[in-house]
Amino acid sequence: MPLSWNEIKDRALQFSREWIDESAEDAEAKSFLDAFFNVFGVPRKRVATFEQRVKKLDGRDGYIDLLWKGILLIEQKSRGKNLDRAFQQAKDYFPGLKDRDAPRYILVSDFARFRLYDLEEGQQHEFVLEELYKNVRLFGFIAGYQTTSYKEQDPVNIQAAERMGRLHDKLKEIGYTGHSLELYLVRLLFCLFAEDTSIFERRQFQDLIEQRTSEDGADLAGWLCGLFQMMNTPLDKRLKKLDEQLAAFPYVNGSLFAELLPHAAFDSCMRQLLLDCCALDWSRISPAIFGSLFQSVMDAKLRRNLGAHYTSEKNILKLINPLFLDDLRAEFEQIKTNRKRLEEFHQRLAKIQFLDPACGCGNFLVIAYRELRLLELDILRALDKGTASLDVAQFNILCDVDQFFGIEIEEFPAQIAQTALWLMDHQMNLRVSEEFGKYFIRLPLRKSATIIHGNALRIDWREIVKPEVLGYILGNPPFGGKKEQSNSQKADMSVTFAGVPSAGLLDFVTAWYRKAADYMVDNPVIKAAFVSTSSITQGEQVGVLWPNLFKCGVKIHFAHRTFQWSSEARGKAAVHCVIIGFALHDTQDKRIFDYETPQAEPHEVKTKNINPYLVDAPSYFLERREKPICDVPEINKGSEATDFGFLVLSPEERAELIKSEPQSEKWIRPFIGGDEYINNVERYCLWLQGIEPNEIKSMPNIMERVKKVQVARTASKKERTIEWAKFPMLFTENRQPQTSYLVVPKVSSERRFFIPIGFVSGDWIASGSVQVIPGATLYHFGILSSSMHMAWMRTTAGRMKSDYQYSNTIVYNNFPWPQTQTDQQKQAIENAAQAVLDTRAKFPNASLADLYDPLTMPPELTKAHRKLDAAVDAAYAKQKFTGDSDRVAFLFELYQQITSPLESRKATRRKQAKT
Repeated sequence: MPLSWNEIKDRALQFSREWIDESAEDAEAKSFLDAFFNVFGVPRKRVATFEQRVKKLDGRDGYIDLLWKGILLIEQKSRGKNLDRAFQQAKDYFPGLKDRDAPRYILVSDFARFRLYDLEEGQQHEFVLEELYKNVRLFGFIAGYQTTSYKEQDPVNIQAAERMGRLHDKLKEIGYTGHSLELYLVRLLFCLFAEDTSIFERRQFQDLIEQRTSEDGADLAGWLCGLFQMMNTPLDKRLKKLDEQLAAFPYVNGSLFAELLPHAAFDSCMRQLLLDCCALDWSRISPAIFGSLFQSVMDAKLRRNLGAHYTSEKNILKLINPLFLDDLRAEFEQIKTNRKRLEEFHQRLAKIQFLDPACGCGNFLVIAYRELRLLELDILRALDKGTASLDVAQFNILCDVDQFFGIEIEEFPAQIAQTALWLMDHQMNLRVSEEFGKYFIRLPLRKSATIIHGNALRIDWREIVKPEVLGYILGNPPFGGKKEQSNSQKADMSVTFAGVPSAGLLDFVTAWYRKAADYMVDNPVIKAAFVSTSSITQGEQVGVLWPNLFKCGVKIHFAHRTFQWSSEARGKAAVHCVIIGFALHDTQDKRIFDYETPQAEPHEVKTKNINPYLVDAPSYFLERREKPICDVPEINKGSEATDFGFLVLSPEERAELIKSEPQSEKWIRPFIGGDEYINNVERYCLWLQGIEPNEIKSMPNIMERVKKVQVARTASKKERTIEWAKFPMLFTENRQPQTSYLVVPKVSSERRFFIPIGFVSGDWIASGSVQVIPGATLYHFGILSSSMHMAWMRTTAGRMKSDYQYSNTIVYNNFPWPQTQTDQQKQAIENAAQAVLDTRAKFPNASLADLYDPLTMPPELTKAHRKLDAAVDAAYAKQKFTGDSDRVAFLFELYQQITSPLESRKATRRKQAKT
């Protein structure tokens, strides 16, 4: 057991007194260094060797004064010698060392001065012998107190995944697979963490392999089997006369080493791979990434993209801070000077229980536990009143891993989650030890998290943890849009949302909301929060999911609006998410975390209410409407060809067709969809509406195309398409306006501030990828092109990937138009709208994609839109709108005013129909 810091300081003072007056020479270096290690309670002979022989670059032999392989190299000089030269001499030894033996620290000394280099952090510290007692914490790596700060993108994460991955592949090649392989690797990962985080002695695992197993690897599996059995056997039940090196390993318990696995087999290459894994500093890998690391080991494709599937701590904290940590921290600040209340708070902290019903490898649980333990550490500091004399064992660390529960559908992520929580527990115990200078460890493991392997949507959560004792539900359930769901997932959704109309439209993640709401009925005090697809707060899903949840009593307490769940891994698409915190009770402390762009940092806004669109506005659900709620032109989808490509022409095909059959030109029309309109893509179609039979027969090339349409439609599996094979020259859906119309692309990039819309001649055939508004005026164009309408669209529209998907039935038909504008205000909108069109016309060679790209949008066009926004805002209200949130909140209020009479008339008609 490590010495306390107070004991180490006392020894350091004694060491300094003994050596301060000595005129030590080189011959006494060994005694000096033996005594130095003794300061930290570590016998030098157990860990390090004197005069380690190495080959230098020039081929000559060199002798390292002291080497603790992989940890520390010491170069000792006579009093008054140059320490810079000593450091350079130490570095000259490195080429002669194996990579796994290269130390992290170099210490150079002349008996009177010490200079310590941390090669990983690029830091150095220098002090005189008399001040050793002030600097003993720099040598925590000797004493067994070293704590680590973690970097999510630390290269060691990738190296660990690659090296363990190669070992995994080798074991798999020899036929060691499935359950046995996965558990074997979890055990090896535990051992690698353990020897770098003071569960084992430093290099204890590595030394066992290097010193006791043959270089050909033939006996390695036997030694590992013996080691695993040793760590599953209590000290008082172990056989006498055991191998001393094996017997030195601690009893771990916790079921990790309980199962007897088949013997593996190793060769020299596999042994070397395991030693290469030992060479890494596993203390730099946070237990929070343990699960993702394990997954990448098991899947070669994920090893280089480890960050792609790792849920960053930053994103996890976005959920747990507002869910529970902010409140607990605030309470701690209020009571930290009141010892009695602080002790009561500490007791209560240890009774809070957490459930992640889709825990995967446990990332959310691990970070939640870490933050709980950090808060507990602050409590201990406050109770100790800043002294360093707290008896940790006597005081009792109350928070433990058995406060955490999880459900995971895959078997081994559940095992990993449990192991990762143990590792985090140990890391936090080291923090406590470091803080108070007395070693604290929980071995053997007596408590564990409850992680259940099963389908969370078919399990009764009450059987895992009783609602009356649970405090919080949290996690990141699988997303799964309706098109991506497997048959089993669709079956789960049907069971979870039995009797809910249109539930087939919902993303898979919504099932966890419903299960949580049903569970919380037994204890409405429980709070929950999930990371989710942003689409559950947009478009048609809102009207299906949220009325059902609100009937259960759900109230939204906080929300992160759409942000990018980013990844730095190459080739990994960013996911757009929301975080929603909710409960079955209300709160006055509602918060929205808003983002200027999905990639930006959030800013917090206090709100009166949070509706299902995550806006501070009344809780309304926009229903699909066939007609607009205001007196404006109707919007329709463009025409559908269902032609299998035979009625649509490229410019080259058009030219060739006209050249061979000149009379075909009058039957060829420009064809415009969203892509064509936004990107100036030239495309045409055969528009054969009203053509005489004899005329079409006179054009054999067109006849051939029409015949191919007929064949393709006949071969379709859809009855309606087969029916339209009788009319192969026509579009299956003809909604083409006869006059000019306003075109609105159905899909537009989320990067644009405005969806590019505009007027098009009636001669241009609109495809199904645009919406058309016949009879629209400059006034309608102005309103629809404004930030007011764009804010509404961004809030209510669905998404195709991350792009906006404009819906006629949700976005347009529910949009509240100005109700009290004057003729003067209307004219101002029309003038500003015309100015936008005129400004666009100044750039005839630029596409709308160019004009509305945030990076290339001309300043003149930006100014024109600002003037349009000012005119539109003024038509809605006298108040000044500060941004999208203000605008949307106002629009929902207006929506309520407009639709209340409509809903009242609907209710009256329903009542009359019944009577």
